[in-house]
Amino acid sequence: MKQSHLAFADWLQDRARHVEQVLDELMPAADTLPVRLHEAMRYAALGGGKRVRAALVYAAGQGCPVSGSTLAVDASLDRAAAAVELIHAYSLVHDDLPCMDDDTLRRGRPTTHVQFDEATAMLAGDAMQPLAFELLAEMPIAPALALQATRVLARAAGSLGMAGGQAIDLHSVGRQLGRDELQTMHSMKTGAMLACSVTLGGIVAGASSTVRQALDDYAQAVGLAFQVVDDILDVTADSASLGKTPGKDAADNKPTYVSLLGLDGARAFARELGEAAHQSLAPLGEGGTRLAQLADFIVLRDR
Repeated sequence: MKQSHLAFADWLQDRARHVEQVLDELMPAADTLPVRLHEAMRYAALGGGKRVRAALVYAAGQGCPVSGSTLAVDASLDRAAAAVELIHAYSLVHDDLPCMDDDTLRRGRPTTHVQFDEATAMLAGDAMQPLAFELLAEMPIAPALALQATRVLARAAGSLGMAGGQAIDLHSVGRQLGRDELQTMHSMKTGAMLACSVTLGGIVAGASSTVRQALDDYAQAVGLAFQVVDDILDVTADSASLGKTPGKDAADNKPTYVSLLGLDGARAFARELGEAAHQSLAPLGEGGTRLAQLADFIVLRDR
């Protein structure tokens, strides 16, 4: 079901509720042994967040012409959306640990290691990673497409993507990075998983090579825009609206787009990336409507 009749805000809320239900159903129950580990996994993955990555999966997949079973595609999009949210949740749990960013607030509540303990939080993150790939393996689509999706997610989450970007980020504390270096770091740390979400939607829908290229161009733009806006919000938002501790980047002396370009320059760059995302969607026609709306949401969000 494409929910094309819904206003964007209602559609986004609908997708967030839907993927929450999917995660609730597909994750081990809280009373499954080992109980404390499964409680921590569910605490980390459920109950909040913008679910932008899941929305990108749905918007890309539902914006492409689909050949074959719509039911199979919808079921596969659910698993792909849940998979990217699990990888995202694991990354947040590990990012918040004392050995990384040492944060105590996430999504407006105590971080997982504060709510449980460091060892349990580490294991919860470790366990959510293989569960994400298990969900991709279960997608009821052509095995070759499932394999391709698995490879795309693995690369986006690994040393050439999110994990590698985090390593660069940690190594860059207190250093002055040039714009190209900063862009490389953020395209890996944040952009890779956002781009992967768009790509997964296209893979599941069996998108043509022309549409896949358009999705890739769009994904690169919105992935970077998301991080630029994150840097802006770290300076301008308060903890109540942000759901996490603001000002951490400056306090930790981390390089950001605001420190490099200034607040006005960072805002202008975010708008430029939003325009590029819109332009890239031309081959999708009306099918790109939700993706265009998501680009605006990412660039204009205030939390």
